[in-house]
Amino acid sequence: MTGEPGVHSAWVAAAGSAGSAGSATSLFPWWSFTKTVLAIAALRLVDQGRLDLDTPRPGRPYTLRQLLQHRAGVADYASLDSYREAVAANEAAWPRDRMLEETGGERLVFLPDTGWAYSNIGYMFIGDAIEQASRLPLAAALSELLFDPLSLPAVRLAALPGDFRGVHWPELRGYDPRWVYHGCLVGTAVDAARLLQSLFSERLLQPGTLNEMTKAHPLGGALPGRPWTSCGYGLGVMSGEVGEAGRAVGHSGSGPFSANAVYHFPDLASPVTVASFSRGSDEGPAEHKAVAIALDQAR
Repeated sequence: MTGEPGVHSAWVAAAGSAGSAGSATSLFPWWSFTKTVLAIAALRLVDQGRLDLDTPRPGRPYTLRQLLQHRAGVADYASLDSYREAVAANEAAWPRDRMLEETGGERLVFLPDTGWAYSNIGYMFIGDAIEQASRLPLAAALSELLFDPLSLPAVRLAALPGDFRGVHWPELRGYDPRWVYHGCLVGTAVDAARLLQSLFSERLLQPGTLNEMTKAHPLGGALPGRPWTSCGYGLGVMSGEVGEAGRAVGHSGSGPFSANAVYHFPDLASPVTVASFSRGSDEGPAEHKAVAIALDQAR
């Protein structure tokens, strides 16, 4: 699309004022911001007494907390050459059993709580836990727990070939979303910002649960080409410092042809939540744009 904005963004201030730059109505894949949404849904079930954070999952040596924080030791598929080659070739997604076989089954790469390793498979297991506790398919559970109460009817779980047909960038419309085994949400930038703002306005979780969610396991310092000066990971949220803007809590994500950054900036004089979506799989441009908008809104 010649001449279109490089990044499409939306923001919501603590007082409720909102704005956007680029397309406010286009649908974008939320990629790993979906993890934050899954975490909120699971923690709502914790608040309701239908899930427990610290009891080992049935038949497993790890807890929901450890899955949410990528400290369960569960393997991942994203670094597999065979996975990347199949996605690049636009092949149909592997069945779940084959994916688990390719990654070594359900073997652990370390004992729970003895390390940290990002795991999409771990979040697939969180989706399983949400379905079991809610007794609903994942899409219906997310609607009941989050999208209906927040009046976000346009947000949907892309689960079948063709479910990317309506997304903003034409290159993505033939992508098979089943390659994202924990599920990939599709929605507008406005919806993403509103959802995360609702979390930090304490509309979704009990204060103590939100506090647990945002406690970050430290992961290090600056990242090349990205705004982070320190990094950590909470329960389904990336959390760290982004220079002058202070803390940023939310999630970045990327997939073929696009990336996103959805963050709340609580340390600003006027806290704001920003969602930015960019062309290309580098998360840096979307993150830098989100930080720039947050600083601009705080002035």
